Amino acid sequence: MFQCTALIRPFFKLSWCDCRLCAAVLIAFQLHALAQNDSAAPNTFSLADAERTAFARNWDLLAAQTGVDSATAQWLVAKEFPNPTFSYSTAEIGSYENRTPVGNGLWSRSYDTIFAINQLIEIGGKRRDRKTSAQAGVIGAQARFYDARRLLDQGVTKAYVAALLAGENARVLAESARLLRHETDIAQARLKAGDIADADEKQIENSADVFELQARSAAATAVQARIAVEILLGSEQPKGAWTPADTLAQMAFIAPQIDSSKTTTLRPDVLAAQADLNQSKSDLKLQKAMRVPDPTFSFLVEHNPPGGGPPADTVGIGVSFPLPLWNLNGGEIKSAQATVAKNALALAKAKAQAAADVANAQAEFREASERLARYQNQILPRSQKVREAVAFAYEKGGATLVDLLEAERADNDARLATAQALSDTASAVADLKAATEGMDQKPRQ
Repeated sequence: MFQCTALIRPFFKLSWCDCRLCAAVLIAFQLHALAQNDSAAPNTFSLADAERTAFARNWDLLAAQTGVDSATAQWLVAKEFPNPTFSYSTAEIGSYENRTPVGNGLWSRSYDTIFAINQLIEIGGKRRDRKTSAQAGVIGAQARFYDARRLLDQGVTKAYVAALLAGENARVLAESARLLRHETDIAQARLKAGDIADADEKQIENSADVFELQARSAAATAVQARIAVEILLGSEQPKGAWTPADTLAQMAFIAPQIDSSKTTTLRPDVLAAQADLNQSKSDLKLQKAMRVPDPTFSFLVEHNPPGGGPPADTVGIGVSFPLPLWNLNGGEIKSAQATVAKNALALAKAKAQAAADVANAQAEFREASERLARYQNQILPRSQKVREAVAFAYEKGGATLVDLLEAERADNDARLATAQALSDTASAVADLKAATEGMDQKPRQ
């Protein structure tokens, strides 16, 4: 405690200007440290980050969410009863004793006033069919929302993979250019020693320049691919100024085994088609029920004017309904039947498309994974060994320039093909996931 006070007291003996100077130095040091931390932190973006951002900000997905809200509102409307109607009418009775001896008040004048309340009652199961149709509409809207989310997940993943592939291509081409630059240095030394001609040295330089130009083009393509990812993320000013945190090797994992028969019944687009069919069937029942006229019940109170008769008020009830003589709703029923047939075909098509997507994705993944394994285990190691052996032989004068350039191009092509196989495998995994993905929660009933 004594040491602390001994350290603190000299500080309070400082002048006001000294204190302000110390505070300014401290703030400047903190800002400098924050700036260093910000500059040191790379602007990286993982696939999981991209998916979370897309699910929260993608415009198409937000529009699909509004469809769910609209269908829910229609469901609430279908549950409500029709409101009663109130009517009021008054008429002056132009007979003798137009002004009564009781007085000249409004209620005592020779006015005939009628108050009535009318209530429509739906019969024939119309309200039940309307509610069932609205419920199917909510389920269909939810299924379309999850289908939009499924396709967005697939699109973001494939765009992210494309960005990774473009970046990997740029890296491979830059590495090939670096290796040829190294061979160029060796060629210049051999040129000075008189071992090779000047044309050979220039040819190596030209090959290195070509690889560098291709690397720059691939880098520009990588920027465009990153911008495409940002578009899916709902970015208002996409620039592509970020670095993927994942790698192609991490994303090209083994896909799980899928039960395709179960998938075709759980996929959101299939569920949406099923909901549309159920909704159209309920609409058909509703149109058939519309042939039954709905009665409107009335309750009325009539205030009779005084004079000219007994001054007694009247209470009455009544009922009215349209007579189904000319219009039996045949056109609406026919249209609803056509909609049911169309939605039945759409459901069958959706199921077939879901099964085809699963089969295509499995075949795509099988071919891409087998091609990747062959490149990684056979072709790429051989091309690297050949390049290293030819490069060593060329340095010692035991290989020609043609052999060197051919080995460099073959190794470059093998590395690019391996990256493409990684990308195709990762894309196939995304397609397989999208083809077999079901709804992650039960639709509301």
